[in-house]
Amino acid sequence: MSACVPTRTDDPSRKTKSNKTKSNKSRVSLTSRFQRPHSPPSPDGGDGGRRRFRIAGADFSASISVFLIALPLSLGIALATGAPLQAGLVAAAVGGIVAGRLGGSPLQVSGPAAGLTVVTADLIQRYGWRTTCAITVVAGLAQLGLAALRVARSALAVSPAIVHGMLAGIGVTIALAQLHIVLGGTPQSSAVDNVRALPAQLADLHTAALSASVLTVAVLLLWPRIPGRAGRIVRTVPAALAAVAGATVFAVLAGLSLPRVDLPSWSSHALPELPQGPALGILAAVLTITLVGSVESLLSAVAVDKLVAGRKEPDVHIPRAHLDRELAGQGAANVVSGALGGLPVTGVAVRSAANVSAGGVSRNATMLHGLWIAVAALLLVPVLDLIPLASLAALVMVVGIQMVSITHLRSVRRNREMLVYAATLASVVATGVLEGVVIGIGVAVAVALHRLTRTRIIADEQEGVHRVRARGQLTFLAVPRLSRILGQVPQGADCVVELDGSFMDHAAYEALHDWQASHVGQGGTVEFTGRAGGRISEPASETHGCCRPWTPWRNHHCDDRPPRADTHQLASGLRSFQRNTAPLVRDELARLAREGQRPSQLFLTCADSRLVTSMITASGPGDLFTVRNVGNLVPLPGAESSDDSVAAAIEYAVDVLAVDSITICGHSGCGAMQALLNAPPGGAQTPLRRWLRHGLPSMERMKSRHRSWARISGRLPTDAVEQLCLTNVVQQLEHLRAHEAVARRLAEGTLELHGMYFHVGEAQAYLLASSDEHEIDAVFDRVAPAPSALVKSRA
Repeated sequence: MSACVPTRTDDPSRKTKSNKTKSNKSRVSLTSRFQRPHSPPSPDGGDGGRRRFRIAGADFSASISVFLIALPLSLGIALATGAPLQAGLVAAAVGGIVAGRLGGSPLQVSGPAAGLTVVTADLIQRYGWRTTCAITVVAGLAQLGLAALRVARSALAVSPAIVHGMLAGIGVTIALAQLHIVLGGTPQSSAVDNVRALPAQLADLHTAALSASVLTVAVLLLWPRIPGRAGRIVRTVPAALAAVAGATVFAVLAGLSLPRVDLPSWSSHALPELPQGPALGILAAVLTITLVGSVESLLSAVAVDKLVAGRKEPDVHIPRAHLDRELAGQGAANVVSGALGGLPVTGVAVRSAANVSAGGVSRNATMLHGLWIAVAALLLVPVLDLIPLASLAALVMVVGIQMVSITHLRSVRRNREMLVYAATLASVVATGVLEGVVIGIGVAVAVALHRLTRTRIIADEQEGVHRVRARGQLTFLAVPRLSRILGQVPQGADCVVELDGSFMDHAAYEALHDWQASHVGQGGTVEFTGRAGGRISEPASETHGCCRPWTPWRNHHCDDRPPRADTHQLASGLRSFQRNTAPLVRDELARLAREGQRPSQLFLTCADSRLVTSMITASGPGDLFTVRNVGNLVPLPGAESSDDSVAAAIEYAVDVLAVDSITICGHSGCGAMQALLNAPPGGAQTPLRRWLRHGLPSMERMKSRHRSWARISGRLPTDAVEQLCLTNVVQQLEHLRAHEAVARRLAEGTLELHGMYFHVGEAQAYLLASSDEHEIDAVFDRVAPAPSALVKSRA
């Protein structure tokens, strides 16, 4: 039968035996009652109350990896802020347990983050530690309020250049402050003061602190680059832990005299007090922590979704982040952390990425990591007290430098927003986070307005063709200049208008349209192109604004003009193709006409009008050799049939075209499968019924108690029609193997077979990962929204 990938669930700890038992029971039930629906698996991945709290092995191992990264970083961030070192451990434990349980991103890890280090350090210097804890509590309440208002998506509206500039500015500020501790000194109150004091600090180096710091940085940078098998083994230990542990062992063995971690008794741990200070200052502090923490957490949650979507192992369905719930989880964590004397909590991209790469499959990994932090804070105090402060400072300094991301710089430069990025970075370093973000927003608005109003329009003549080039956005402000330049084009001349901009308002559109109509009426020609010279649709009245070349397959009609007597839908569609699509594909079709067809695969699917093969496979002319028939059936060789068209197409595709693969694609709501299920015994043998006899083996396979039910992305089919559609794909693959040409190519290893199911209503494709006839189960796995390897063009 068919080889398949493991069924997707949110709890991979289920035993295979249990799955098969449950599948067999469901199969018997579905056999007896074809129309009985089946519920989808539980979102939490459990299959009952007694299994709900079971912890998967992948979650356990991932929690250990994240814990080993979070422990030294939490201490280092607490050191960088000037808070009690225990505050970092409190925030890490609360972030893991509270935000992990209540948040909307299952694999996001929360805790003290470098993004709030500068803000927190400034608050501690102004108001003291206990008031800072109270501000954290109020900021958490503000986040809960924002979550209740469902405004989480609004935080993502901030320009990426501003966010990246803010994080880079925070990173520079952190690095400058920690550099003084690395050199054995004490940081100043601001980044500017740290720069001014740096020459004096370099003149007064402390050898012990510098040696521990250099060792920490060296291990951090070299640890991921250890080659060979030894490197793969040692990299199971996080670089941050290895760096701090190595520096600690070195300091102890060398007997270095330098400041170390000093965790006081928990009985003397400082708790919050009522805020003391100017009301406006306290309000600004709450606003800063709320906005910076929220934006960083939400951006991190979105990044985690992307990481999970690109992960191949383990193949487990992880729900996408619910941003309002995530914001509420962060708010609850900040309330608890502040109340317990901890640092502000945000989602942390580094630890979240580690959780994803370590194979975490549910929120249990995040919660367990918080539990391990709490255990370490209670039981490992003597070990933690051996860590040199210079080593933690070096660790945080490297983290700060890494916040100035080269990837972000390239993205900002590519989108021409370097001025916004640089202004935000410099403002954050010079003035502070909130002030820097406000300045960055102001610069971004100014740049947008400048681009909107700055339009350059020039005209020239080349070989008798007049060219008008418009650089920038065409708004009503540019209409006078545009009209003046267009008026200089001689009557009856050939003209090309090159538009290089992403926006055109109604006034500019009308100006172009009116001039075009007048110029063409006087015997001239007009062609509109983009900057690269490619022809674009002209703003002519015959093309209605709501119509696009793809609308005919929606049975869409928006032309308000009365149809001519000789007009019908086919002729209208052909005219649309000739006008809009043919100019874009003419060169490619000409090449295919010269070279002949060389498709990469044979695609055999149903004749259903809702299946647009080129759309669902993202293929173009020459990619697919397509065969369509009622029910996507493959008659067995030698079967009683008056139609050899399918067998002929298979032989031609395999032997003549030498395709690399064959795909059989079924779909939801297949009328042929419904006809098979509802066909009464006997009756007249119409052409349709004679053809559908080739689907009877699929019916027998579905009813057999010796075959497991086909499954679709971790669930049983919703009804008997869907079950038969899936089973038919598997059965037709077996028929396909019986053809001599296919069997020969399979034996040579030069041909692949694929099974595919397309759910029309969901616009979702499912693939049978393998087509080995000796496998027992058939599982159709959901295709993630990423570039697919199903269709490979030889062009």
